[in-house]
Amino acid sequence: MRRREFISLLGSALATSPLAARAQQSAIPVIGYFSTGSAAELENLTAAFERGVSELGYVKGKNLAIEYRFVGWRPELLPQAINDLVRLNVSVIVALGPDNVAAASKVRTGIPIVGMDLENDPVANGYVESLGRPGGNFTGIFLDIPELSGKQVGLLKEIVPQLSRIAIFGVPVLNALQFAESEKAARMLAVEAELMEVRASGDFEGAMEAAKARRAEAGILLSSPIAYLSSTRIAELALAKRLPLISLFAEFPKAGGLLAYGPDVEDLFRQCGVYVGKVLNGAKPSDLPIQRPAKFDLVINLKTAKTLGVSVPPVLLATADEVIE
Repeated sequence: MRRREFISLLGSALATSPLAARAQQSAIPVIGYFSTGSAAELENLTAAFERGVSELGYVKGKNLAIEYRFVGWRPELLPQAINDLVRLNVSVIVALGPDNVAAASKVRTGIPIVGMDLENDPVANGYVESLGRPGGNFTGIFLDIPELSGKQVGLLKEIVPQLSRIAIFGVPVLNALQFAESEKAARMLAVEAELMEVRASGDFEGAMEAAKARRAEAGILLSSPIAYLSSTRIAELALAKRLPLISLFAEFPKAGGLLAYGPDVEDLFRQCGVYVGKVLNGAKPSDLPIQRPAKFDLVINLKTAKTLGVSVPPVLLATADEVIE
């Protein structure tokens, strides 16, 4: 494992972290920040988070310290990461991604937790009592709107009017609600839908080959950390397989994929930082409503559309928030 993929997760060394020790000596707050993926993969998003915290007056290295933990794609490391941050008695725990949020929700120390999860319903999962009044020590940003997947089916149908069979790429269990909504929307448009399971980034090539073998004419990438962090690789595969795909994440068409419809993830990380700043300023997580994205952007890669041989209707181009040519 590269060091930057999992910073300082080394047992007793963490208990005496120089950064935490300096923070305690100078009485500045310490954020415990942990996420799936590597430091390199999340560099832009982490920077956006830090910008959000700075909006409330906290600047890393001046009046704020941050303990980072990146567990890569090894969920078995999550309990150790959580325990390390609890042992350091950080001021706030920031959990990014569904696995991390689930792990953080089990912390019973009273440390405030700010989470971000774009796949799960925080109330249904028992993280909070309600969206408006979370209760307890947990709040954050969630995208529990599976109906978005239905909207994506409709967008694909506009670009591929003859669409009769669609492949839906998703993570088992995690994407169950999204898949159900996608299948429902496809059925209403007389389109057959089939789930292609992906459990890791390396599964997409085989899943796309299977989709083409089943004569899928287009596909949806259900949201997950895997889909987000693999946007470039998925875009390359989709072009090679000549398979029009839509994603929740704008990073996909920007990396060469066809199109995306969803929230600005970088801005969600910034908002997460703002919430952490509010907690550091004395706000209680129980009083901070769960935030949900209010704006969804349509991003179309016109160059990719031409390569794939599909035509984007002028009306759709006119309503797009960004067109890549």
